[in-house]
Amino acid sequence: MRIGRMILGLGFVAVLVGVAMYVSSCPCERLPGVWLSGEEMAAPVHDWSFVNDAGLCQIQVNGWRPHAVNLNCMSAENALFISCSQCADKWWSATALTHPRGLIRVDGRLYPVNFERVLVPDELELAWQARARKLGREGSRPDHWWSFRLTSTTHEVTPSVE
Repeated sequence: MRIGRMILGLGFVAVLVGVAMYVSSCPCERLPGVWLSGEEMAAPVHDWSFVNDAGLCQIQVNGWRPHAVNLNCMSAENALFISCSQCADKWWSATALTHPRGLIRVDGRLYPVNFERVLVPDELELAWQARARKLGREGSRPDHWWSFRLTSTTHEVTPSVE
């Protein structure tokens, strides 16, 4: 009986360690995470062109709980964009529409941003073409493709959950 409790206790500790590692290290590939970590950059950014040299970026939205995912990020005319396919069905995009304050991590640095869905056709095309240039992919933008413009802000880098 005592050995069973000890094994159960060790199993519980292993699960807690696994959850702590997940929370502190993901998003990983397609697996979402919770909180982003990194060097906090508080100064506003006016030229986001440096993101075109980065790989995937990570965003964090803050609804009833923080949620972080990997996304392609791209810049055109110094503006920052993120995009996704079938965005209407994704938790992060719905949260960004109702809670627009969040974070983006680029090369290990955290920037506070506001999310705004792009609806103007010319700006959607600008974001799509920036994506195509960065990824080296041609083609026309599908109707189900959403883009968000992220603007630099000075809210606290690690916002509290609302």
